[in-house]
Amino acid sequence: MKKSRLALAIFATLGEEVALALFILLGLPRLGVKIPLGGLIAMMAGLAAYGVVSFRLGSRALKKKPVTGFTDMVGISGIVIESLAPKGVIKIGSELWEAESAEHPISVGEEVIVVERNGLKLIVRKSGTDSG
Repeated sequence: MKKSRLALAIFATLGEEVALALFILLGLPRLGVKIPLGGLIAMMAGLAAYGVVSFRLGSRALKKKPVTGFTDMVGISGIVIESLAPKGVIKIGSELWEAESAEHPISVGEEVIVVERNGLKLIVRKSGTDSG
């Protein structure tokens, strides 16, 4: 999959460069604009460098794990930062969330799972316990 994406990016960039070179070599002289061969080579090298950089940055972005949105929080686990008796704070990833225990008090450091959300508050239960 990665190699096919790379090959497609290379062919697309080459196609763009060929089209630009043809326009510069054939189209611009008809309009009275002349660009020296050295200038054309410099532009093509710049465009190639831009293509490589944007491909690498784009590939890196595609490899990142999707960020969990607020609507997708159910089922995500977190760690209790402030005791849930029944309200407190949990940490999911690098974010702090106001939470409420669905069952009983939960101590600091324990792992919890989000079972639902109520407005901006997450309802959680202790990890490893049955939901029913």
